[in-house]
Amino acid sequence: MAAGDNRGHGGNAGYDDQHDAYYSWDSNVPNYSKVEIGDPIALWDKRRLLGISVIEDIETSSGPKLLHRCPNCNRTRISPRKTKIPKYRCMKCNVEFNEPVSSTTEVKLYRARYDAAWVSLDGVLDEQALRACAVNSGDINAMRPLNWDALRRALGHESITHAVDRVTARVDFHWRPETLLNLAPQGFTEELVRVRRGQMRFREHLLKAQGNLCAFTGAAPAQVLEAGHLYSYAQLGTHFEHGGLMLRRDIHRLFDDGMLAVRPRSLRIDVAPWLEKFPQYAQLHDEPLQLRLRGSQVKWLDKHWTEHRGP
Repeated sequence: MAAGDNRGHGGNAGYDDQHDAYYSWDSNVPNYSKVEIGDPIALWDKRRLLGISVIEDIETSSGPKLLHRCPNCNRTRISPRKTKIPKYRCMKCNVEFNEPVSSTTEVKLYRARYDAAWVSLDGVLDEQALRACAVNSGDINAMRPLNWDALRRALGHESITHAVDRVTARVDFHWRPETLLNLAPQGFTEELVRVRRGQMRFREHLLKAQGNLCAFTGAAPAQVLEAGHLYSYAQLGTHFEHGGLMLRRDIHRLFDDGMLAVRPRSLRIDVAPWLEKFPQYAQLHDEPLQLRLRGSQVKWLDKHWTEHRGP
């Protein structure tokens, strides 16, 4: 998916995107109906890779759309030029003109959300490398099919391909519009609460319980804190009440990839050797967590340790 100022607008005023959280399009966009919940996606700005994720939800609605067309061929493949005169040139018939023909049409509007699994890979691949991963090399559409095996090979480095594997593993999860929040017994009555788009509810629950605190680094603004699950992303269909911690975004990604772990007996942070060359993370090694844990959280951390460090 192409995002940012270089995204083609097809003769309209543009789209409301936040590339690390949600992406908008309408029924005039090629491939508009082929994007589905559960699809892995890669975002770029037509110059470099921005990041990858998995679509969790697609909101749909209807509304008017103002279109600007070429006065010669009536196509919308036009865009304003910054310095040249006339202001517009049609990319289909090459006619130049000062004012387009404008009209309004009803369209279906779409917005995909994918912030829960977002992995920032800003600049890891350049334009040429990313274009080589497209299924169709000549495809110029804003949304186009991507060869994920080719993307994984292009990324190369083990720590980065691990992140790709983690994202693509979520495709196996059976996405549903409703998921279950399992409130495990901790001195309370056990119950199941049905939640729509459970990740948001899970984050709100953890923020209320733990406050604006990254479990590894301490106090932080809510805007940079994410709800980190302590168990495999393949199980994200169920949100356990005490199955997560608030983590700073970078800490969350490194924890998921096993670069950061917690020794289950001492509850002290373990930093992987590869990460020790970065002082901000190296200083976390052997430090205690910033909050007291419940027994169920310790059990999940024990399983995470076994998965990434061995028994």
